[in-house]
Amino acid sequence: MLDMKDFSIFDNQPSFDFKGLLLKIAGYWKWFVVSILLCLFVAYQINIRKEKIYGMQTLISIKEESNPFFTSNTSLVFNWGGTSDQVSSTSTILQSRSHNELVVEKLQFYIDYLTQGEYNLVDAYGAVPFYVEIDKAKGQLANQLIGITFLSANEYEIRIPFENNSVSLVNYANDSYSTTAVVAGDFVKRYKVGEHVVLPFLNWKLQINNQPGFYKGNEYFVRFKDFDGTVAGCKNVNVEAGEKGGSILTLSMQGTNKARMVDYLNATVKMLIKNQLDSKNQFATNTINFIDSTLIAMEKQLKETGNELKSFRKDKNIFDIEEGGAKFSDKMLDFDVQKDEIVRKITYYNSLKAYLKNSVDYAKLPAPSVAGIEDPNIVANVSKLIALSTQRSEMAYAVKSDKIFMDFDNQMESVKKVLQENINSAKSSLQFDLNLINAKIGQAESTIKRLPDEQQELFKIKRKYNLSDNIYNTFLQKRSEADIVKASNLSDIHFIDPAKDIGGGLIGPKTSVNYILALFFGTLFPLAVVLIIFFLNNAIQNTEDINKLTQIPLIGVIGVHPENSSLAVFEKPKSPLSEAFRAIRSSLQFLYKKQQVDGAKTLMITSSISGEGKTFCSINIATVFALSEKKTVIVGLDLRKPRLAEELDIKNEAGVVNYLIQQNSVDEIINKTQVPYLDVILSGPIPPNPSELVISNQMAVLMEELKQRYDYIILDTPPVGLVSDAIELVQFVDVTMYVVRQNYTKKDMITLLNNRVKRDELDNVSIVLNGFENKAKYGSAYGYAYGYGYQSYGYGEEEKKGYKGVASKLRDKWFKK
Repeated sequence: MLDMKDFSIFDNQPSFDFKGLLLKIAGYWKWFVVSILLCLFVAYQINIRKEKIYGMQTLISIKEESNPFFTSNTSLVFNWGGTSDQVSSTSTILQSRSHNELVVEKLQFYIDYLTQGEYNLVDAYGAVPFYVEIDKAKGQLANQLIGITFLSANEYEIRIPFENNSVSLVNYANDSYSTTAVVAGDFVKRYKVGEHVVLPFLNWKLQINNQPGFYKGNEYFVRFKDFDGTVAGCKNVNVEAGEKGGSILTLSMQGTNKARMVDYLNATVKMLIKNQLDSKNQFATNTINFIDSTLIAMEKQLKETGNELKSFRKDKNIFDIEEGGAKFSDKMLDFDVQKDEIVRKITYYNSLKAYLKNSVDYAKLPAPSVAGIEDPNIVANVSKLIALSTQRSEMAYAVKSDKIFMDFDNQMESVKKVLQENINSAKSSLQFDLNLINAKIGQAESTIKRLPDEQQELFKIKRKYNLSDNIYNTFLQKRSEADIVKASNLSDIHFIDPAKDIGGGLIGPKTSVNYILALFFGTLFPLAVVLIIFFLNNAIQNTEDINKLTQIPLIGVIGVHPENSSLAVFEKPKSPLSEAFRAIRSSLQFLYKKQQVDGAKTLMITSSISGEGKTFCSINIATVFALSEKKTVIVGLDLRKPRLAEELDIKNEAGVVNYLIQQNSVDEIINKTQVPYLDVILSGPIPPNPSELVISNQMAVLMEELKQRYDYIILDTPPVGLVSDAIELVQFVDVTMYVVRQNYTKKDMITLLNNRVKRDELDNVSIVLNGFENKAKYGSAYGYAYGYGYQSYGYGEEEKKGYKGVASKLRDKWFKK
């Protein structure tokens, strides 16, 4: 008997098999190759189909420009709050919806010009030989390709495939949608270049560009897109402040069409310059409008006074009448002009005060200088109020933060309060001046009343005429000054480098990145699968798994048998598989010798579950003993699921069951086989009580009888992991051989085996690894251990003529290719 100290059993703690993982990964190298090639192919297809991405940019500067014509009397503009405020405002405006709507409308970017590329439609803006002038007040076919083929230099054909009986129309005048009925199918019609196309779904005039090149026979496409969607797509202008100066801004865009981006960047800056200059001239514009309305009224009054003076002079000696009042005329004109200036100032203050009280938009306030007001506090506060109001209006579409608007409102409210205080103070001073000048006018008028009636009448008419003429000339002068200021104003925004296509700008697609990603994902996908297989597969893979899980000795490794017959050793006695069984025979004989077993030797072959190769191992181990001319018998004790009869092609008419129930004798149940010295006792019919039959006294009698007749007795028993029959037979055997199968037997079954050995339910146990295949994906480089290593000892010829392993076939096939 073997001493337990020869193979102490421990429940080893499982450890991570890093080597096994690497070998498993290497075993699936074909998966990695296929996956990487597939991902590279996908990356290649993406690269050749993806349009090239370009980047265009323009550089602008923001610098506050002072008007060289500004004087104390022409302060008609205001400061935005300094350069830093302008930079922030400009960045916000450039990305605002309202600003980009103006640019898109100007460029008509809602019209797509396309050509058919190798794989998809290509944006051909700037490259097509024509453009279309649309009637914005009428509907255009929305979001559908309109094919245009030039039949000649002056004639083209429109082709539109209608899939339904109605289509959607877009009206760009009010950005609305509608539908109209059409006939399903291809709509085809010819038109002349420059001819008005008037259809229920299309209203345009096609014109040829200057220097269009050759275009006869070419096909192009036009598509009308959603206006708001186009604006949203164009708002991606990136605005960055320069590192060297805070007043430098870089505007950049990315896209597939360089001409479109160049036009858009330049147009957005030009629109910004125009709007900024218009805002900067707002004060002058308001002043000019106010003066123009005043001049119209004064011109009418001056004409009426002139006619009145002309009528008075008729049929009178005007020189005699004027002689008496001439010395008072200049003096009264001076008083009237002074009074008019004071009254205009008071009137302006009153209207300004009412405007501040009743209005919320102060962008249209006229300049205080139009009324002759030069108070720096009032001029500055009015300018600031207009600036804040203008900025608030411009940010209405760009900023959605209520807090920012509240800040503007609070600032304007503070300016209004200060301005109202300034108005009250100025009006008090002006009222004093007005009373003083009225007193002087009263004194002069009392003197004039002493003159003759005709002189008084003439003086009255001339006084009115001179005053109107003086006021009219004054306003003409101020309007001229305002025109000069407006014409000489400069925008604070300047081009440094306008956007321009100089042949570069390519930034994508990153083909190298796509290939790197393909390599990464091509490796990642199979690696993930292998890892899942590795960590989820709880089956025995190699001898290292067995050695880690138990201290029970491993006495042999049996390779895969590719044939259907179970008589592998008998049919090919010199094959590597046969050598593996001979190696197991040698180990068993060593165990028998160590236990000092005399006479017949018994061997019980069991496993954890069905399908691990107990019967196959039983037949071939018995064959190895028989080929050495030892009388050997295989006893089929798997009474529940017998397979010996099927494997040996013997009828299962009588067997162990018949003997145990004393229905047949030993001689009657022994069957001869085609292998010399090898007999077999089949299980017989399946009984209802197999466990009770195995533990009966008749079983002991059978074993004693067989020991008298045979040298080796091989017991083919049921799986010890499922039933207890094999445990009951331990008392009759010298050695137990436990069969585990690669990639089939679960590791937990080895733990159960350890427990049974610990409880002395099994004794003298050895393990055989069956069905082993030398592939790295199974996590071992063990080889066919007792099989394929024997060619150098003279067994190569047998393998060459007959059996070849799977690895050998693959290797031969590879070298043949």
